[in-house]
Amino acid sequence: MFDVLISHIQNKVHLTEEEKSELQTFFSVKKLKRKQFLLQEGNICTNLSFVSKGLLKSYFVDEKGGENINMFAFEGWWISDFKSFISQDKALLNISAVEETELLTISLDDYDKLMLKIPMMDRYFRILYQNSLVTKDYRLIASNSYTAEEKYLEFSKKNPEVIRRIPHNLIASFLGLAPETVSRIRKKNLSKDSI
Repeated sequence: MFDVLISHIQNKVHLTEEEKSELQTFFSVKKLKRKQFLLQEGNICTNLSFVSKGLLKSYFVDEKGGENINMFAFEGWWISDFKSFISQDKALLNISAVEETELLTISLDDYDKLMLKIPMMDRYFRILYQNSLVTKDYRLIASNSYTAEEKYLEFSKKNPEVIRRIPHNLIASFLGLAPETVSRIRKKNLSKDSI
């Protein structure tokens, strides 16, 4: 389980063997069943979570009761309501498992201690946050300027390993499209591939 986390970290920064061993003391293991919540809106996000196995969705519920997905997290991804985690205010997001999931979680107190104990982790998280900001900018541009088909094709190109794991109604919510639109685009592109 920690192998996935260590591998992810090593792709960004270098840790010594001692630091790798020390790192494990800051995390707890959590398992979720399909559709089980990691976080519900209104609660305080007490942990930052790393997905070692499985798939989660982060979303908010609009005034009509519709789910609006803002993120999927699968193996090698971090997930939380980061504002709630850092400020310890009530969460605006819900996070639930799309499939059975195994997580490594770290509390805010342990997160702060980790940064002091292993300074290279501060650099690791800074790299992640920079990448996250770039991704959010590109997602906003795509949302405002891409056609429905371009949005779907870009998402499937960036996430080929998980596209089959996510039901298309959830992909539609993430892309801001109607489920019928995603079904039509999928069908059209499947027929293109079979020619």
